[in-house]
Amino acid sequence: MATAYTPQGVSSGAAALPPGLRAGLPPAAPSPLQAATSAARGSRIEQLRAVQRKPHEASFFFYDAFFKADAVKVLPGEYFVHNEDVIIMTTLGSCIAACLWDRNARVGGMNHFMLPDVGTGMTDGGRYGSYAMELLINEMLKRGATRGGLEAKVFGGAAVISGMNSLNVGERNTRFVFEYLATERIAVVSKDVLEIYPRKVCFFPASGKAMVKRLASTQTDAVAALDREAAQRSRADSAGSVDLF
Repeated sequence: MATAYTPQGVSSGAAALPPGLRAGLPPAAPSPLQAATSAARGSRIEQLRAVQRKPHEASFFFYDAFFKADAVKVLPGEYFVHNEDVIIMTTLGSCIAACLWDRNARVGGMNHFMLPDVGTGMTDGGRYGSYAMELLINEMLKRGATRGGLEAKVFGGAAVISGMNSLNVGERNTRFVFEYLATERIAVVSKDVLEIYPRKVCFFPASGKAMVKRLASTQTDAVAALDREAAQRSRADSAGSVDLF
């Protein structure tokens, strides 16, 4: 069973059942206010989807039933910056997500990268930390943030797959992001990195709050596939093309 979201946010239990289901009855019809809220929510998601996205900018918008809020999923190689109550989410194994926030501008963003640096002949620069960090910081500055006002929360870098320890992908990613942030003089105010657990991360860009849930081993298949891809890219960069496992 997965653990509750912790600690940069409030620990959360299971969502409450609708009153009708608690009593063993069908849920009541939505009130006019609920119907209006639902329509507004659908309208905002459609508006977000309609905006022309920049290269590497996340575009998978949906309504999250657990948080009862609009959300966007950041996939490997993507980033997203916003200043409203749209939850930015991602799932990590050895990858890293850096969440940046400017408390004065009240704007925040997240990226998701697989390896520290772009290797020779590699493509899709957003999957590599050096480029992913530039994308995120530059978009933050365009949205009104200042370099001096930025603070960071960092997640990921786990050793999810046994037998991959010799590649140290998660360790390398973690070391890279902390060195990069130190060079840019961006303070790390919170972190949950390394160990063996895949993580689901939720970031609230308007408030700067982040929540993390460590996932059970039964939920790691998709994360493990990404970690194998990261390992293959890492080996190919240093020793030519290889097959894993």
